[in-house]
Amino acid sequence: MDALIFWAIPAFVLSMAAEALWARRAAREGREIRGYALKDTAANLSMGLGNLAITSGVKLGLMVLWMGLYELRLFDLPADSAWTWVALFFAEDLCYYAFHRGSHEIRLFWAGHVNHHSSTTYNLSTALRQSWTSSVAFIFWLPLPLLGFHPLMVLTQQAISLLYQYWLHTEAIDRMPRWFEAVFNTPSHHRVHHGRNALYLDRNHAGILIIWDRLFGTFEPEKERPDYGLTTNISTYNPLRIAFHEWAAIGRDVRSARSMREAFGYVFGPPGWRPDTLEDTAPARRARALAAQAERAPEGA
Repeated sequence: MDALIFWAIPAFVLSMAAEALWARRAAREGREIRGYALKDTAANLSMGLGNLAITSGVKLGLMVLWMGLYELRLFDLPADSAWTWVALFFAEDLCYYAFHRGSHEIRLFWAGHVNHHSSTTYNLSTALRQSWTSSVAFIFWLPLPLLGFHPLMVLTQQAISLLYQYWLHTEAIDRMPRWFEAVFNTPSHHRVHHGRNALYLDRNHAGILIIWDRLFGTFEPEKERPDYGLTTNISTYNPLRIAFHEWAAIGRDVRSARSMREAFGYVFGPPGWRPDTLEDTAPARRARALAAQAERAPEGA
């Protein structure tokens, strides 16, 4: 898996340079493009390099676990069959959707994912702002070796998915053809996912296929310009704070808990959960925005 990522690094560098030139030109033309900021880009690259270093070791442990599960597999799926790879494409993408949605709706997993959303800019370097602690969500892929997909195949497909998602992090591409937007994840769909606009919260969790969001009710089209970042931005470029600030916040909340129920809620409830209110959670924010939108709509619309 990591070999594919390493081979892609030259393409990352060249594409980011090209996008930076485009952003500078777009800004001169008066377009509302934030482009690249030196400190933000440096933080993104630091997070990406840290992710490669950390996950390379973690994956060795995962391989041991997955190989153990593979020995208990339900089916013998031939690795040299094109149909096995087609099945894995859909199965892994569904696992990614479950992981990604869970990483927004369960605070324990959000703590490992929040750093990817912490930049207030949106460009190809944002794709490299990867987590140092998201391996806690490995459980979402456990069904694959049990079904009979060889662990090396799973790791390869995960890398393909990650590489696909790189190009989604740009404002240089407006919309793709309608048929493509209907089936695949696109920059427009993913800009929504990174927006902190109330209507955009916890929407468009797709990896490669947007069909899962359409099927499970988490799709939102891009209608207004996204305001990138977190509902409460952390205002730091320090990689350590970016990587661990939510874990520290969970620790503070658990220490303040007055009961086991409260402690459980702080860890496994949705981000923004509080013992006495849910008004800061994404569903509540979105519900208020939808209600306000309905009130503004003219009669008969």
